[in-house]
Amino acid sequence: MLRSKLLITTITFLGLLNLSQSALAQKLDRINPGEVWPDDRGAHIQAHGGGITKVKDTYYWYGEERRQDLDSNRRYVSCYASKDLTNWKFKGDVVAFTDPENLGPRWILERPKVFFSKKTGKYVMYFHLDNSTYKYARVGIAISDKPDGKFSYLKSFRPLGHESRDIGQFIDDDGAPYLIFEDRPLGFHIVKLTADCLDIEKEVSLIREHMEGGAIVHYKGLYYAIGSALTGWRPNPNRYATARSLEGPWSEFQDLAPKETNTYGSQSTLLLKVAGRRDTTILFLGDIWKPKTQWDSRYLWMPVEIGSGKLWLPQPGPFKINVREGTTIKINN
Repeated sequence: MLRSKLLITTITFLGLLNLSQSALAQKLDRINPGEVWPDDRGAHIQAHGGGITKVKDTYYWYGEERRQDLDSNRRYVSCYASKDLTNWKFKGDVVAFTDPENLGPRWILERPKVFFSKKTGKYVMYFHLDNSTYKYARVGIAISDKPDGKFSYLKSFRPLGHESRDIGQFIDDDGAPYLIFEDRPLGFHIVKLTADCLDIEKEVSLIREHMEGGAIVHYKGLYYAIGSALTGWRPNPNRYATARSLEGPWSEFQDLAPKETNTYGSQSTLLLKVAGRRDTTILFLGDIWKPKTQWDSRYLWMPVEIGSGKLWLPQPGPFKINVREGTTIKINN
């Protein structure tokens, strides 16, 4: 009798546990900027300082894995996959490196961005590689045969001999890959990658502004470049400039949100173009950093108002996106 009661209790508990996990992982119908963003397991997405790479109809989101139970000697990059930019499936940690170049305690791997080389069929990850004093200032490269496969460390270097800290990525409409990097002595570099994405082909532009968190999008004949001031973890007024070609000349930088909001507490990491059958939406992707509880850092994703040389990030709020149509709908609570 006792055994039967224990069996029933166990079955009931497992049923409630499965129900709870199912509820946590229920399908989302909207993006809620600044809130906890659960993945398919119900866990908060850990893809900080990240980038998005689209492969056919699937988006892959790579970012810094910051959960609490990580091995302190390793640095991790997580990967998530989605077809709707709203519901994300955890594909695992595609990077779990120990110190690759004897950089010492508290070595740094930040802002991973993945390019696909049509020439080689490889997925190439760039990231900021540094020591604890930020004096190494290089980009690291890792490669994989699959977008969600394990990436193998390849090398590090300084692009064209320049210091490189925060990096960003841009894929132009013709598929050409570009790296954006912050160089403390000189400014904001835009460089074109080689066809195999393993090196720099040439410098395209040097914008003499000291900015990090760089991102670029091409929209209706204009290039829009955005970046963040150098204030560490603290948010600041992100700004943008425009040009008719990547080579410039670039306009003066202007605020992309009300200055007093400090970009609504976020820092830029990517401008994502979602081109659909009816329209094209440009999403601002930013990080809301929590330096003391990094695992709880949030994301500010929001459609921008863009066109005719103007770029504006509106007050964040819940919205729905239809990637097939390229449209968004703001939700009024």
